[in-house]
Amino acid sequence: MNERLRAWIEVDLGALVRNGAAMGARAGVPILPMVKADGYGLGAVAVARALDRLSPWGYGVATVEEGVELRAAGIDRPMLVFTPILEADIADTRDARLTPVLGSGAMIAAWAAATGNADWHLAIDTGMARSGVQWDEIGPLRDVLRAAPPAGACTHFHSADRDDDTDTQQLRRFASALDALPARPPILHAENSAAIERLERPSAWTFVRPGVFLYGVASRVAPAGGPRQRPVLVSEPVVSLHARIAELRTIGAGETVSYGGTHTARAPARIATVPVGYGDGYRRAFGNVGAALVRRHRVPVVGMVTMDMTLLDVTGIACEIGDIVTLLGRAAATVPVTEPTTVPPEPRPVVDLVGAARDAGLSPYEVLTGLRVRLPRVYVDDAHWVDSRP
Repeated sequence: MNERLRAWIEVDLGALVRNGAAMGARAGVPILPMVKADGYGLGAVAVARALDRLSPWGYGVATVEEGVELRAAGIDRPMLVFTPILEADIADTRDARLTPVLGSGAMIAAWAAATGNADWHLAIDTGMARSGVQWDEIGPLRDVLRAAPPAGACTHFHSADRDDDTDTQQLRRFASALDALPARPPILHAENSAAIERLERPSAWTFVRPGVFLYGVASRVAPAGGPRQRPVLVSEPVVSLHARIAELRTIGAGETVSYGGTHTARAPARIATVPVGYGDGYRRAFGNVGAALVRRHRVPVVGMVTMDMTLLDVTGIACEIGDIVTLLGRAAATVPVTEPTTVPPEPRPVVDLVGAARDAGLSPYEVLTGLRVRLPRVYVDDAHWVDSRP
């Protein structure tokens, strides 16, 4: 590990691949990993290259620019663009061999005219009310769909992590919309991570679209009015946020720390400063509710998280300046190795990303995708350091 790094994101590619394999095994059909938002903040190119070990059906992105980046990196599998494209995007989409997901008659006609009806997928809105043709309004599109048939069709569940029967309603609507099409497309897909965990197996569709599960976040099914349940599958932690202790000081009882003095020491306390803050994506909301690992001991975040620094109460911990602190994910490996080995990595304590997000009133999606680019990404495969990207 580079001793000059003040803070960094560790991405465990081995865990990522195992999570993808678990999704595929559960679904019984190929996967189309969602690598949008720069691979949920972890680096889309590195993520896609790692997941290629699983021979996925293709990849899912949100924007044309994301697809172009992956093509430039040599990712050659089919690539679906799920956010509606504009007419100005058609040439770049075609030239990069991307497959748009379309939902308006005007865009379908424009795409077909400009590309000779190169592959595209029809988005069917069954309740998300975000994009796509509404499930019960297929009729007005029948002529354009007959002239320019889609290669595939899809929908998206809005509450697949809840046991409230909305997914059943959406599936009925999807089936009704498919029956109304001039011809049934050969490729059909619907299931996100939570749906893969919950719905009937094997999947009825061509492929499934795992997203956040790949990156270490399993869904917890929440029955209406009931407690959240254990996940069907366990998603291994993939991302860890590490930083080094930059300063240590002792404060007296009654003294406050950070902006606003929101934390007051009840007794003399030892405070560690770590050079990472909300400017790096470690959110302000973690102030006074977050936790970190210092020499495998769990310690609290005290005071407001500032733009560039976070304070920890390390009273009673024999730590020193330069020690590695873990703010999210697995504690740093004590002895990274450079040669392949069959010895599994030692168990490491974890600051659970889902729990940390919940305690701070955040979504784990926000936490992942909010990790900023000024933090280097260091890619590992279990305990094997394999790559680093500044």
